[in-house]
Amino acid sequence: MMKIYVGHPTDIDFREELYEPLRKSKLGEEHELVFPHEDSDEVFDSKSFLRDECHLFVAEVSAPSTGLGIELGWADEFGVPIVCVHKEGSEPSSSLKAVTSEFRDYSDVGDLIESVRRGIKDVG
Repeated sequence: MMKIYVGHPTDIDFREELYEPLRKSKLGEEHELVFPHEDSDEVFDSKSFLRDECHLFVAEVSAPSTGLGIELGWADEFGVPIVCVHKEGSEPSSSLKAVTSEFRDYSDVGDLIESVRRGIKDVG
């Protein structure tokens, strides 16, 4: 069972669009999914988690986010594999290619789950 950190911009509806579908999918049974703002809007100590416990970072990168960029830098520094997912038609920042070559686009919830599943398989 992998510990998978799910990072994202905070200005999207991450609880409904990201957390809920992933939690309800079989991925939530097969792996430990860590959602930094599931129970609180307080700052999550992602740096320590990425350094000490994380096996994979799944980043929703449809919109730019300074905080997410910082977390991606930490993950890269600590050798944590990174998979970026983004909504079809969005243009993720080209600077993300400095930390990963794993990009998956998705069009709906089912596609999101499959994109994450393929990312896990490809880096796991």
